[in-house]
Amino acid sequence: MGGVEDLKREAGIRACQFVQDGMRLGLGTGSTVRYTILEIGRMVSEGGFEVVGVPTSEATRELAESLGIPLIPISEAGRLDLTIDGADEFDPRFSLIKGGGGALTREKEVALLSDSMIVVADDRKKVEVLGEFDLPIEVKPGYWSDVSTAISSMCEVRASLRGGELAPYTTDNGGYILDCEFGPTITKPGDLEGKLLSIEGVVDVGLFVGLCDAVVMATDSGVETIVNPVGRLS
Repeated sequence: MGGVEDLKREAGIRACQFVQDGMRLGLGTGSTVRYTILEIGRMVSEGGFEVVGVPTSEATRELAESLGIPLIPISEAGRLDLTIDGADEFDPRFSLIKGGGGALTREKEVALLSDSMIVVADDRKKVEVLGEFDLPIEVKPGYWSDVSTAISSMCEVRASLRGGELAPYTTDNGGYILDCEFGPTITKPGDLEGKLLSIEGVVDVGLFVGLCDAVVMATDSGVETIVNPVGRLS
């Protein structure tokens, strides 16, 4: 297990090769990107880097504040130079499933404000077709049952309330999460995202299409950087 964590740490640090002095950064959420944030904190405290961050979750905000990284709220962010975040899955076209940590709505808001997006992940997240990881969908609390029924009817998949009815998981935005069991069938993520967003009560969908420009990936043999050939870094 130490080997996996060491590689995740190396990947998280390697992603900082894209960080430049003076940048406005989107700071992602997750176990691998945590190492990126720790390294950015070191760059600020020891290297004299001047950056400003926009956190995608309360957990990230608390971590960044503890490291002395200057932060601004998303409402004041304007355009960001770069977002570094994790992913639950990514496919050969650099489409992503995100939201396993429950922060998908803020993560997407920040990604959409960014001039580029780097994903930090281990090679277990690399798939040919998205969907083996259950697709998270954030919903308004009063709509979750109707949305679950609509998704099951529209897509013929099971949609489960994260945490269950007695103790539902609540996002930083006050929403609930439905985890949808598509299996590895999501070949047109953009089309599916549009269909799901059309359902009343859906806040956002954990599909990120056309946003990821590169993946810094931890593997058993080391860390590999894969650049999207049609992305904004090419």
